[in-house]
Amino acid sequence: MPTPYTPVLHSVSYAGAWPGHSLLNVDAFLHKAVELGFRSVALVAKRPHVSPFDYDAAARQALKQRLRELGLELAALMGYTDFTAGIERPGIPSAEMNAAYVEVLAQLAADLETPRLRIFTGYERTGVPYDAQYGEIVKGLRLAAQAAAKYGVMLLVQNHHDIAAHHEQMAWLLKEVDEPNCRAAFDAWAPFLQGLKGQAMIEAVKTMAPWIAWTTVADYVIHPRFKYDAQLVNYVRQDSDLVRAVPPGQGQVDYAAFFEGLRAAAYTGHVAYEMCAVLDGGGSVENLDRTARVFLEWLARQGG
Repeated sequence: MPTPYTPVLHSVSYAGAWPGHSLLNVDAFLHKAVELGFRSVALVAKRPHVSPFDYDAAARQALKQRLRELGLELAALMGYTDFTAGIERPGIPSAEMNAAYVEVLAQLAADLETPRLRIFTGYERTGVPYDAQYGEIVKGLRLAAQAAAKYGVMLLVQNHHDIAAHHEQMAWLLKEVDEPNCRAAFDAWAPFLQGLKGQAMIEAVKTMAPWIAWTTVADYVIHPRFKYDAQLVNYVRQDSDLVRAVPPGQGQVDYAAFFEGLRAAAYTGHVAYEMCAVLDGGGSVENLDRTARVFLEWLARQGG
């Protein structure tokens, strides 16, 4: 049975972002995607990949031409916003600064003929009232969405940063922003790390269903952490556990429930894959390739 999803390889997987991970330049990554059997890619919109600083009009045209030559769809650009950056300093226009950055990326996306731009909300800053930070994000997302709309670009807000990482608040946030081109890049790994599985995971997808326009797969295992206390001759359990990446289907994220929720929501869009953590087997190109191939085989079985 053919999968209803379009598999996408995210270039962060080959961007040297984690200890020991291999780095491929953009052209090598595009060839790698074709070699592995992908027909759609998402490109990191910063160095070492597609930074606006490095891609003038000629470079954008050349990249667009290379994508055509290779038969690849550029499904999305992946932006890296933080709408609360600097908010602890009075006078810093955090929302405006990030929205201006988004407009630059939206123009880049339009020039590369992709209608999607993934972004984040904001990290929570100490010493600043929560509602002040939340309000700055609402303001920034509205400004960013309005700017992106001029280029025909949809914003995909990922449940990644602190604020609105939980699905209930993410749904509240997007409803409050109320811009038609501001949607959700809703992933399963964040609810999993928040303790959701089974019916609770399905309900999370149901809550987010009106906004989901993208999802990225990453599978993880949890390693409990302990610290040795010599006075007790024993180990003390630490508050935060260690997270390691494994090939999809081999970890603890409840993707069976997540995809059940996606099917109930009739989602048939892009499903990206990223190796964006320390990976089982290491970060050699050979291991990254093996893991990416596992994703393609695994995703083909998720259609129901």
